[in-house]
Amino acid sequence: MTEGVPKLQKSCHLSLIQSYLSTYSCFSGALDFEHIEEQAEGIFGGSEENTPLDLDDHGGRTFLRVLLHLTMHDYPPLVSGALQLLFRHFSQRQEVLQAFKQVQLLVTSQDVDNYKQIKQDLDQLRSIVEKSELWVYKGQSPDETMDGAQGENEHKKKEEGHGKPQKYESTSSYNYRVMKEILLRLSKLCVQESISVRKNRKQQQRLLRNMGAHTVVLELLQIPYEKAEDTRMQEIMKLAHEFLQNFCAGNQQNQALLHKHINLFLNPGILEAVTMQHIFMNNFQLCSEINERVVQHFVHCIETHGRNVQYIKFLQTIVKAEGKFIKKCQDMVMAELVNAGEDVLVFYNDRASFQTLVQMMRSERDRMDENSPLMYHIHLVELLAVCTEGKNVYTEIKCNSLLPLDDIVRVVTHEDCIPEVKIAYINFLNHCYVDTEVEMKEIYTSNHMWKLFENFLVDICRACNNTSDRKHADSILEKYVTEIVMSIVTTFFSSPFSDQSTTLQTLILIIIKETRQPVFVQLLQGVFRVYHCNWLMPSQKASVESCIRVLSDVAKSRAIAIPVDLDSQVNNLFLKSHNIVQKTAMNWRMTARNAARRDSVLAASRDYRNIIERLQDIVSALEDRLRPLVQAELSVLVDVLHRPELLFPENTDARRKCESGGFICKLIKHTKQLLEENEEKLCIKVLQTLREMMTKDRGYGEKLITIELDNAELPQPPELESSVEELDQSLPQRQLEDHKRGEALRQLLVNRYYGNVRPAGRRESLTSFGNGPLSAGGTSKAGGGGSSVSSSMNRGEMSLADVQCHLDKEGASNLVIDLIMNATSDRVFHESILLAIALLEGGNTTIQHSFFCRLTEDKKSEKFFKVFYDRMKVAQQEIKATVTVNTSDLGNKKKDEDTDRDVPVRKRVREPMTQITEEVRDQLLEASTATRKAYNTYRREADPDDHFSTGDGAQSAADKNRDELEMSAVITIMQPILRFLQLLCENHNRDLQNFLRCQNNKTNYNLVCETLQFLDCICGSTTGGLGLLGLYINEKNVALINQTLESLTEYCQGPCHENQNCIATHESNGIDIITALILNDINPLGKKRMDLVLELKNNASKLLLAIMESRHDSENAERILYNMRPKELVEVIKKAYMQGEVEFEDGENGEDLAASPRNVGHNIYILAHQLARHNKELQNMLKPGGQVEGDEALEFYAKHTAQIEIVRLDRTMEQIVFPVPSICEFLTKESKLRIYYTTERDEQGSKINDFFMKSEDLFNEMNWQKKLRAQPVLYWCARNMSFWSSISFNLAVLMNLLVAFFYPFEGVREDTLETHLSVLLWTAMLISLAIVIALPKPHGIRALIASTILRLIFSVGLQPTLFLLGAFNVCNKTIFVMSFVGNCGTFTRGYKAMILDVEFLYHLLYLLICAMGLFVHEFFYSLLLFDLVYREETLLNVIKSVTRNGRSIILTAVLALILVYLFSIVGYLFFKDDFILEVDKLPNETLLPDRTDSGETMTGEFLYSDVCKAGSGENCSSVIPSKELISEENEEENKEHTCETLLMCIVTVLSHGLRSGGGVGDVLRKPSKEEPLFAARVIYDLLFFFMVIIIVLNLIFGVIIDTFADLRSEKQKKEEILKTTCFICGLERDKFDNKTVTFEEHIKEEHNMWHYLCFIVLVKVKDSTEYTGPESYVAEMIKERNLDWFPRMRAMSLVSSDSEGEQNELRNLQEKLESTMKLVTNLSGQLSELKDQMTEQRKQKQRIGLLGHPPPMNVNPQQPA
Repeated sequence: MTEGVPKLQKSCHLSLIQSYLSTYSCFSGALDFEHIEEQAEGIFGGSEENTPLDLDDHGGRTFLRVLLHLTMHDYPPLVSGALQLLFRHFSQRQEVLQAFKQVQLLVTSQDVDNYKQIKQDLDQLRSIVEKSELWVYKGQSPDETMDGAQGENEHKKKEEGHGKPQKYESTSSYNYRVMKEILLRLSKLCVQESISVRKNRKQQQRLLRNMGAHTVVLELLQIPYEKAEDTRMQEIMKLAHEFLQNFCAGNQQNQALLHKHINLFLNPGILEAVTMQHIFMNNFQLCSEINERVVQHFVHCIETHGRNVQYIKFLQTIVKAEGKFIKKCQDMVMAELVNAGEDVLVFYNDRASFQTLVQMMRSERDRMDENSPLMYHIHLVELLAVCTEGKNVYTEIKCNSLLPLDDIVRVVTHEDCIPEVKIAYINFLNHCYVDTEVEMKEIYTSNHMWKLFENFLVDICRACNNTSDRKHADSILEKYVTEIVMSIVTTFFSSPFSDQSTTLQTLILIIIKETRQPVFVQLLQGVFRVYHCNWLMPSQKASVESCIRVLSDVAKSRAIAIPVDLDSQVNNLFLKSHNIVQKTAMNWRMTARNAARRDSVLAASRDYRNIIERLQDIVSALEDRLRPLVQAELSVLVDVLHRPELLFPENTDARRKCESGGFICKLIKHTKQLLEENEEKLCIKVLQTLREMMTKDRGYGEKLITIELDNAELPQPPELESSVEELDQSLPQRQLEDHKRGEALRQLLVNRYYGNVRPAGRRESLTSFGNGPLSAGGTSKAGGGGSSVSSSMNRGEMSLADVQCHLDKEGASNLVIDLIMNATSDRVFHESILLAIALLEGGNTTIQHSFFCRLTEDKKSEKFFKVFYDRMKVAQQEIKATVTVNTSDLGNKKKDEDTDRDVPVRKRVREPMTQITEEVRDQLLEASTATRKAYNTYRREADPDDHFSTGDGAQSAADKNRDELEMSAVITIMQPILRFLQLLCENHNRDLQNFLRCQNNKTNYNLVCETLQFLDCICGSTTGGLGLLGLYINEKNVALINQTLESLTEYCQGPCHENQNCIATHESNGIDIITALILNDINPLGKKRMDLVLELKNNASKLLLAIMESRHDSENAERILYNMRPKELVEVIKKAYMQGEVEFEDGENGEDLAASPRNVGHNIYILAHQLARHNKELQNMLKPGGQVEGDEALEFYAKHTAQIEIVRLDRTMEQIVFPVPSICEFLTKESKLRIYYTTERDEQGSKINDFFMKSEDLFNEMNWQKKLRAQPVLYWCARNMSFWSSISFNLAVLMNLLVAFFYPFEGVREDTLETHLSVLLWTAMLISLAIVIALPKPHGIRALIASTILRLIFSVGLQPTLFLLGAFNVCNKTIFVMSFVGNCGTFTRGYKAMILDVEFLYHLLYLLICAMGLFVHEFFYSLLLFDLVYREETLLNVIKSVTRNGRSIILTAVLALILVYLFSIVGYLFFKDDFILEVDKLPNETLLPDRTDSGETMTGEFLYSDVCKAGSGENCSSVIPSKELISEENEEENKEHTCETLLMCIVTVLSHGLRSGGGVGDVLRKPSKEEPLFAARVIYDLLFFFMVIIIVLNLIFGVIIDTFADLRSEKQKKEEILKTTCFICGLERDKFDNKTVTFEEHIKEEHNMWHYLCFIVLVKVKDSTEYTGPESYVAEMIKERNLDWFPRMRAMSLVSSDSEGEQNELRNLQEKLESTMKLVTNLSGQLSELKDQMTEQRKQKQRIGLLGHPPPMNVNPQQPA
């Protein structure tokens, strides 16, 4: 049923394409891809004709449940089948799209006829092959006649049926004839042969491949037959091999198909060798992956089956492919040839054999016979030449010993030497002796080359003299002269080794000048003569011209005299060639431009081409449009496998089993069985799905961007840039559409399988199709409530760590370990490593522990690490075998530099003619691009077959050039391996760091050293700091080098001292390589991708810092400094800084990037700072002097670098140098001063606790200040907050002065200013204005403001001026409040924090009072003067003196009130009549003021209603006439009783008793001594005076005064502590007397409090996976709120050198003791194992002695027992 679905879909697709190809003609406009996509999507249920395929009437849910049930079954084949079906169910679009890519259209009628003929032939051939046992000749046997008769009868019937009289033919003969005809027809289809050209027909090759012709022919080759007797079958086999050779000729896909059956051709036959040669011919990938067994087979064939040339040709084929040399194959072939010895390597070196060679060269038969010994020898020398081509040191050394230079010269210069031998020998000489990796001094010092040059002159003359008769011309001789001779002459005279060696240079100069100058001139004349031959091909002419150029340059540089006429002819030649190049380039550009407009002659070919283009357009369009839908299907599959329980009803066994992890566990366990059962594809799919469960939120939108960027990395022609920009502009809209379509399909599938679910109900964090940031559902846990399905389905609830731990719990880590150890396939191994990386991503310590426990408990670590060790070794061998270095670039560069430096000025005039400038190089590149386009256009019109076959998989020239630097899979697999090893050690896992170095097994694999060795190998093995790194590092391997550096860094961070020592003391050039990465300019990569170079330098500096991390000795630092010159390091720092400045000015501010130039320079500066402790010269160079160029870089980095001291768990102190985070620059000075002065000390006298508690607020303030910078207006207001505050206070004082002096304002309004005073005011205002403009000083501004206000007062009046000032004050205070909010971020902290912020409320109250003074009454301005208390600390202390001990004061006042109350009771009871007080009563007018008076005051308004209350308690209801009051006052005394009630007594005692100096007795009636209560009255007065006045009141005054004194002393003490005590460690100033570090230096550099804050901020902002060892330690302490890492009462500078040395010595002794103990333990274990083995052997010998006779004794003492 499921097989029918894809077939239906394929047929729908084919009908869809057929309709479109028929609807749109070849010349119509663009296709409507959206309509095509709608119809394509209709196949899957999106149209009325095609409804969704419902397998169970439940939307597919039951179908999925059945598959999940089957997956949990115990029968492995059933589980595999269920998984296969499950994956196919969710990859329908992908499967159909993949099948549709294989569609091949039969456009022309010839294609249709070919298809029918091929189908008929293949059916017939297949039938004949299947019945081969019936007709193949098997010699004389009794059954043959019977079979033959039967076949004859059948054949007769066929002939009778046709009704044609034919000659009798047996079945066997008929089959032989038919097979021969079929094979000939099929072979002719593959190639198109003409008189001069043999061309591959790739469309027909593809058709044959799609129809499976090769499989039938391969079956034919396996038919058994009598090879000695059946000659007709031998002919068939030959034709079959010819077909296969034509089938794969120039077609890499067909070559790959035949490569799978390579074992069929590993026979000694010659036909098989030719076919093998065609399979590997010009296929770089297949040649790179060749097995050593294949090479051994063909070398063995030469040994055992004769020296056949075809075997040598195959070896030549695999050594060089696609114009590239394969070092691995070169080494392999050379090793096998050397091992084979004289049976294969046939050289005629001695005298006798040399004569044999001469005789063969004279023999015409030997020259014509393809398999003669002479041809074998020629091909053998050619094979050696190819093996040494491309600068292969290993093969060069081997070939030097096989074919010495003397023998080469002797053979070549012999008079009978033929051109074929000369070609082979001179080519070998060129690659083995001249164009070499290692300098061959014999070439430059001996006379051999000049003998050859003289021989070259003879051959040149022979070639030039044959120009008259072209029919009898010696083409081989002409090829030898124009190609081989020119090549070796050019290479010899342009060799870089001659320029690099001064001795050789002088020697060659002397030789050329004195002895060989005539030969050199003759050589130049001969080459120039060849150039004018009319039979030269363009390629030959180019090689001759380059030779002339080299020879003329050598003559000029060596000052060799050349004849004047020859010199002028050479110069004219260069000038002419330059003009020809420009003219040709212009013609090609015009041709390329006009090619699109030129009509093709072949209309049929054009139609064919357009149809194929339409097909390719439709396929690519469908692929792009279906990509998001394919991803949506796969994401739903991941959801189903991650949470299968949601498909089952609740409370069922299946659901419970899935919820308990049964399904995932079964899936993981079955994956290992899949590998054992060789079901590789299904195993890979399961591994990819498990990995996808842990993938972060990456939708197809981002993947689309990645694909586009990958394509954009290719070099684009200039005319395509505009189209690329248009594509980039339309990309976001396209992504949005893709996002919508993908989400729609995803939601449709989710609803189909799970029912109606909210869109947010699916997992958002793993394979969501959003290209935005993580949604809330992906990062936070959902709250309670909601449907159970929605909440349980949301995989976003699970963080990445939760998913990792869940999979690990079900056995994912065990699966990874088993697959890594047992994987036989590279793809399975790769996917296993990627799954391990996904499990460990983020440094999951649980997974790390799981890996460690599994490897240690199961004793599988040896096998596990052996896999990585072997792969590292293989990768190193592959690098050595494949990486090539172009030292000629280095030589040319050096040559240019020397020429620029040494050549006189008069000779530089001619340089523009020969030197290629950047402009000329760009023109040449443009010309070559135009040439390629024009040529492609011509080929497309001339032969559409060949052009459109490039879609078959053959690479274009541009692709080949781009892939020249591609690394093989053996090397690229190292990147995920190193990433996996890095994640194992993430978060400084000490156990696994040590485990990578030593596993405590019998065989330990030190992966730390091996990783360093790999770095050494990939960066050039022998270069170190020689400056050649740029030749090894390119865009393809820079990511791998970065990963290697990161892994090494993680190995030793923490610190792991053992790994540090392991890296620092390794015998390789690892440390030198790392140092060279920092110091050297890595060109040419740096010219194109400086960002990659900066990342490389950044990682290298981090690695060196990690090697020195937390060490108390100087060994590693001295090892790093050994090959490092301090000046170079400082220059690199300055250069990085300057480059960062350039980028900053260009608007490319990359300061936030980790690998920005300034950040990289900063890391290198920190490295230099650490190294400067051990190098005085470097220490002095890092001090900025201010005069030297580039010192601003050192000043900048010194300013932004901080150092602190921390205390480790073992109580040792450590110094840390770190870059100050950029966010710390946003901390304001006000906040710093506030923290500095207000941080309180704890019980131990330390400020660290309070300082640490405030660090979080300071960090939040930094973040807010950073946001504030994005709002310029608010930031400007906040920056001038103190200025706004000063303006508000000054305005408040000014307004209160005006109110105090001029209120009420009626009189001022009438005054007029005299004329001279008015003029004086105007003059003062203008003068102050001029002063402010000229010199903006504060005093001038104040004078201008004062004169302006006075001018306003007398111009508009006092009250309007006061109103204006009040309005200005309100605006100013509003700005101040904005500034305050801007500085503190008040609104961001929430309403609760805003209400509790007293300072904010104070400023709001201030603003309210300003508004009330403006709109209500001027007297409100008086309240603003209280701002002085807020502004002045002294007044605050005065207020604090009352409020600080307020409770004591209040309690004392309560005691006073109690005493007053008691004394009032006593007075009321005993001295009631003594409470008589004199009063001054108001007159009646005052009591009853006239309300109509215009001058009534506010006081009168407020106090009018209370006037009667001031009387003596009389009834105020009746108004007493004023005349009566006056008369009564005159008559009576002004006295009143004030203790008629107890309340009046209390009021009187409280009011008058406390205010009187002598107490209450001063205001009472003076009693007479005769009164009976006189003594009681005296006691009453004295008690009140002593108890209340003296004791209680003075207690209150004393508390206030003491508090004020305490505050003053605390302030003085705090100031004293700030001046004399370290804020961090608490050490006092006197501790630093007579020490190397002063107290000021200590608090500024060693224990700077702001540096500690910066380090806390650094830990907060830095990614936890990027922590260094100290940073992770401090981060853990901060998380636990443990402050033990702060140094208290300690400083490293106070530790004497003796004690420090003693501590280091003790520590070193302790480490040595521990290592010795480990060694003893290991030795004792090995001895015990050895003892057990000896005991077992002794027992074995005893058993042997008991069972049989003892062996005879050995007579010979040297013979082994």
